[in-house]
Amino acid sequence: MWWHRCSFVPLRPVYAEFELSLTAMGAKPSGRDVQGQSVCQRRPGSQGTKMEMPLWLAKGLYERKRRVLSVELPKVYREGWRTVFGADPIVVDLHKMGPYYYGLGSQMLHFDSPENPEIANTILQTFIGRFRRTMDSSQNAYNEDTSALVERLDCLERSLFKAGQSGLNSFQLWEKGRSSHLTASSLVINYRKRKMTDLQA
Repeated sequence: MWWHRCSFVPLRPVYAEFELSLTAMGAKPSGRDVQGQSVCQRRPGSQGTKMEMPLWLAKGLYERKRRVLSVELPKVYREGWRTVFGADPIVVDLHKMGPYYYGLGSQMLHFDSPENPEIANTILQTFIGRFRRTMDSSQNAYNEDTSALVERLDCLERSLFKAGQSGLNSFQLWEKGRSSHLTASSLVINYRKRKMTDLQA
């Protein structure tokens, strides 16, 4: 399943800025400048601190009512890139821009932003614009090296491509009369064994 393959999305780092101080997060030790004067450093959870954190943590700390932090939108979802995707999504190397474009984009909609409707629409239109080519490529590459075809695809698109390839291979085997015979599921076989054991006991 594609979501299982893209399960690393919550671990992706995002940049966030604290809008309230979180005193429970601890303090950085004070340092000294070049002259040896004591320098008070900002705590990692104090107001105005910008830091990189995993998406799951940013989502956990984010609240709509109390503005604890604001999350910086990754550049691939900003207006400039949305224009590129709107012009021709097929030419974009999604894997290079971020291997979890769809997954991370849908998670970024969790954070309130006036740009959310445009971001959601761009993600949807990008998927629609690239889907047909992805599936056509997967159906027209039988027994070929597909590395060049998949290197520019996002995680979700790679899973779809693989599913298309699997279907094509199964169809080709069926056409040649080499498809596997139907066999009983391992669950059914194990159930029968348990039933026999219960009857013998």
